[in-house]
Amino acid sequence: MITKHDLVHDWLPRYTGMPINQFGEYVLLTNFRNYVTRFAEKFSTSVYGIDRPMQAATNSDGLTIVNFGIGSPNAATVMDLLTAYNPKAVLFLGKCGGLKRSTEIGHFILPIGAIRGEGTSDDYLPKLVPALPSFKLHKFVSQKLVDRHLDYRTGVVYTTNRRVWEHDEDFKRQLAEYTPIAIDMETATIFAVGHKNQIARGALLLVSDLPMTPEGVKTQLSDQKVSQDWSDVHLEIGIESLSEIDDQGEQIKHFQY
Repeated sequence: MITKHDLVHDWLPRYTGMPINQFGEYVLLTNFRNYVTRFAEKFSTSVYGIDRPMQAATNSDGLTIVNFGIGSPNAATVMDLLTAYNPKAVLFLGKCGGLKRSTEIGHFILPIGAIRGEGTSDDYLPKLVPALPSFKLHKFVSQKLVDRHLDYRTGVVYTTNRRVWEHDEDFKRQLAEYTPIAIDMETATIFAVGHKNQIARGALLLVSDLPMTPEGVKTQLSDQKVSQDWSDVHLEIGIESLSEIDDQGEQIKHFQY
């Protein structure tokens, strides 16, 4: 019988095109192919998986970046595939919609937890198990934001599988009752599946739109503006955080129950 380890050990290179021995101990996850391209250009390294579902690159210090695509099923898949070698920590660099009046486009959000509205994580853990990041990883990332004098928020993120919901008033009313600070499509899945698979995980989200107001709904033009203004900083913070935490941060441990 083929074991789970056999499968993921075979499928991680299959999905990314990158051999297992090229993956580093720390991993940046993203939804954006251009983040992988910029990472590779910065460190003069190769991008694997141009013709695969996921693209990946690793620098000489053993930091890997993977573009896993969009949505919670893809997020669960990549968190399963990473069990092929069990990295020390994973940080998700994603975008989100800000839901509070105090939240502005270009703000960063470090989620203290995520509401599992996507359904994918229900295949991994009972509904009452919260989706939480690894605190020591977020503590280190928050210090990097402070060092750069960047404004950021903490709070709970609502994760959904729905992409077009901005005109569904019932959904929006329910969303308001949950009181999240932001909405996205991957964070809860990464937290929950990371917990299930005993992988330390975190998320640094960039507010790209304000979807609760008509003028704040994301368009192609508005998203391009956010990427132009903020994506380089977003990526740099992720790189700095995972490059330095092994030397300067506290040890991240995953406790089993």
